[in-house]
Formats: sequence, structure tokens, C-alpha cells
Amino acid sequence: MDSATVASVGWLRSLRTSSGSRDSAPAAGVARALGSVLFVLLALVASIASGCGRASESGKTESGKTESGTATTPNAGTGEAGTGADGVRVVATTGLIADAARRVAGEHARVTALMGEGVDPHMYKASLADVRLLNEADIVLYTGLHLEGRMQDVLGRLGEKKPVLAIAEALPKESLRSPAEFDGQADPHVWFDAALWAGVARPIAEMLAKVDPPRAQVFGENAAAFERELASLHAWARERIATIPPERRVLVTAHDAFGYFGRAYGLEVLGVQGISTDSEASIRDIAALVDTLVSRRVPAVFVESSVSRKTIDALVEGCAARGHNVVVGGELFSDALGPDGTPEGTYVGMFRHNVRTIVQALGGALDESTGNEGTAPVGTSLSAPAEAPVATSPGGSGSGAP
Repeated sequence: MDSATVASVGWLRSLRTSSGSRDSAPAAGVARALGSVLFVLLALVASIASGCGRASESGKTESGKTESGTATTPNAGTGEAGTGADGVRVVATTGLIADAARRVAGEHARVTALMGEGVDPHMYKASLADVRLLNEADIVLYTGLHLEGRMQDVLGRLGEKKPVLAIAEALPKESLRSPAEFDGQADPHVWFDAALWAGVARPIAEMLAKVDPPRAQVFGENAAAFERELASLHAWARERIATIPPERRVLVTAHDAFGYFGRAYGLEVLGVQGISTDSEASIRDIAALVDTLVSRRVPAVFVESSVSRKTIDALVEGCAARGHNVVVGGELFSDALGPDGTPEGTYVGMFRHNVRTIVQALGGALDESTGNEGTAPVGTSLSAPAEAPVATSPGGSGSGAP
């Protein structure tokens, strides 16, 4: 205990002993009550001081959201947005968006992601600490298209008083998937097509330039570099997935998040649940998908990092009961990135992990010998391919391979 705490405890002891047996019962009761209250208050102050120290040492906000940029302490709130030492304060809902914002802003912004590793954005509700971060931000970025369905009210109100961008809704409407089984909604999982995801770089750069005009050229150059890297990644993914035998190009996952991936890279996608994890897979959905796996001899299914694996385990057990051995081919990152500080904690690293996992489990080949994976000539087209015929899955929707 520090000196103030020791002194306070000593005072409490003297208060209890000085009056001795001569104190009346009411007076003793008051002293005991006062001592209990003061002890609780002292413990609370010590706890808060300790917590603040840990927060400043770790570089995290009070809500535990990791920040990146030129500073690790909260902005003092002085000066105009984008002109302080900390740069532009950007808050993104998901790690995927935060990664794109960091690539475009570089060292000129402090970017915070509300949702970390393994967090499901379909189910996420903003906490009071999140709302505080959002209110303090200069720019707020979110996916849109109802991905953050339980944050719509909060995000809508923010848009009335500060720059807020739904980045998926900034993409050309003709590039979005809107299968009939989605009930008129567009698929929000746009990051699974690397060429399409490259299209979010320019809108982010333009939003940053509005808040920090002197650095508009830097943001534009960073966006162009990010686009080139994603063009290379897109070309590499198409080349690797093309090595999977055509009859095995079936991607089975927990929920219908990989439709853009199937469209871009020539895979049929079958999800146990629908477009949102907020829905539940029925026994009929699982049984129908087991029929498909058995009849087509699909060798592997995949769990997702941000979704419960119970429905995938049910598929494996159902196939085993029918005499078909289907294995869990690995874990894919779907709605969230991997841990901070790992390759999978970035968009490019996450995407490469997913491609490698799928290709290896479905019998394709990965040529790692050249060391040029993800590299393609500058100028590779970033236009999204025409949507392939959709093969309806038992529990959601699919993208048919050509």
C-alpha cells in the first residue's frame, strides 16, 4: 500500500480503539460503517489508478481496442481534425477495414478497430466504450450492407455529425452479389474477392483527404500501392485454385460468407447457414448438405475463425454415418482477421492463409519455390469477373464454378 493508504488505515484503527469501552453502541456502529465505506473507496481508487497505468503501458484504449499510428496515448482533443501530432483519428468497425485504412493512411493516422480477432460482426453490439471512441473519431469506417446489423442505429446517428463511410456501399453496385435467396440484400462479404476489395482504397483515401487536405497526394499514392499489391494477390489466388481438380472445387463452410470468393476464383460455395450468422441452420439444412457431400464425394469441409464449428462437426458426423469420410480441411478466416502481430493479422496474410488452406485440402498444388506468390505484372486488371451461375446450397447460396 502507498503512504496515503497506510495513513488512512492507521486513522481507522485509532478511531476504533480511542473510544474503548466508554463508546456507546451507536457511536461504535457509526465508526465501523464509516471505516467500511472509506476502505471500499480507497480500494476503488487504487484499482482505477492501477488500471490506468496498465492501459497507458500497453497502448490500448479503455475498451481494450488496439490502436496503431503515430501515438499510443489518447488524443488531447486540441486543434482541428488531422492537424494534431497524432494525425487523423480513424475508428473502423472491423480489423479488415482497419487494415485497409492503415495501408492508405500510413503514419498519418491513428487507426482503431472496434472488433478484434475472432469477433463476429453480424452479432456485435457496441459497448459504451465503443460509442465513446466513435464519438471522438475524426472519421468512422464500417462495412455497411447490414454486416454490422446490430450497430446500424449508432452508425446512422454518427453520420449526421461527422464523416462516416460505409465502404462496401461505395463500391459499384453492379459488382455486388445479390442472389435471390438473400431476400433483396447485397452480400456484404466483399473482401473475399481481392480485386473487388482493392476498390475500397480510393474511397478511404478521399475521406482522409477531406479531413487532412495537405496529405491528399500521400493518401492517393498509398492507395495506388495497395491496389497494385491486391492485383498481384488476386492473380496468385486464381492461379493456385486453378490447380484443384475441377470435380473437387467445392467449398463448404459454416455460413454463406465466401460467395465473392467462389465467383472470383471458380469454386462452388455451400454454406450451412445463410449470409448472416444471426440465422440458425436447421436439421433439414444439415441433412440436405450431408446428402450433397456424400453423393459428390466432397473430401473436406472448413471451419471459420469467427463462427461456431458445431454445424461443421455435425456434417462430418452425418457423413461418417453414411459411410463417407469427410475431414475438416482447416480453419478459414471469414469475418475477422487473425491475431495482431501475425501474418494472418493483415488482410494480405489472411487471404493467403485461406487460399493455401483450401488448395491443400482440396488436392491442389502450391508452388512456393519461386518466392513470388502474390506477385503479378503491374497493370493486372482489377475488374471483377462476371457473376457465375449460382448453385443454390441447402443452407444458403453458392457460386457455381464455370
